[in-house]
Amino acid sequence: MDTSWQKSSNTYRKSVGEQGSFFHQQVILPNALRLLDLKPSSTLLDLACGQGILSRAIPKITSYLGYDLSNSLVKSAKRLNRQSNYEYVTASVTEALPTKKTFSHAAIILALQNIDQPEKVIATAGKHLLPGGHFLIVLNHPCFRIPRQSSWEIDPANKTQYRRLNRYLSPLKIPVRTNPSLGEKSPLTWSFHQPLSAYIKMLSQNNFVIKELEEWTSNKKSLGKAAKMENRGREEFPLFLALLCQKTN
Repeated sequence: MDTSWQKSSNTYRKSVGEQGSFFHQQVILPNALRLLDLKPSSTLLDLACGQGILSRAIPKITSYLGYDLSNSLVKSAKRLNRQSNYEYVTASVTEALPTKKTFSHAAIILALQNIDQPEKVIATAGKHLLPGGHFLIVLNHPCFRIPRQSSWEIDPANKTQYRRLNRYLSPLKIPVRTNPSLGEKSPLTWSFHQPLSAYIKMLSQNNFVIKELEEWTSNKKSLGKAAKMENRGREEFPLFLALLCQKTN
């Protein structure tokens, strides 16, 4: 199976580690667990599971099944797995999954923006969720974090730091280097930008309603002369968007 993340898997593993990056540990996982609200009887389908970071953060549940197209990341997930009822499989989440199981919960954490045709991922979640089941999507915020099309800028007259956006409504396929320090030798992955309205339409077309929409900011703090401006900017412009959706039938 072909995926740009296969070539970048070593870089990803080193940068994220077994328990996730700083933002995984401080922002994403605590908030994702709160929204998922998993119980011992819950079952979870983890789409684009990577090396299984979410599976190692969740409480013990009845069963967990993670899929990812990168075989090397799935191998890492299996090596780090500590639960006999948790399973990891190499497969595309945009195609029919090799399982007939249904689940009380599904999640895709920081991966939907790296997959072409995200509507197929949403359809996959819908096919394997029980009626009334919950689907959590966590994205790099599609309004404020668009690779090569958004950046921090400074307004010296007003002493403010703000986000500049060059494009937003147009769907975009954007190359991203996983290790910029290597320059052109760094493996390439792809980011597929969609405006928020497109994601909402995809969810509606697959019989999902949005129960909760949250925007998560960075909890890092700056020091020095520009600290006030930088910290205010962090508080105003969220890094991540979380959509907790429910299957209606």
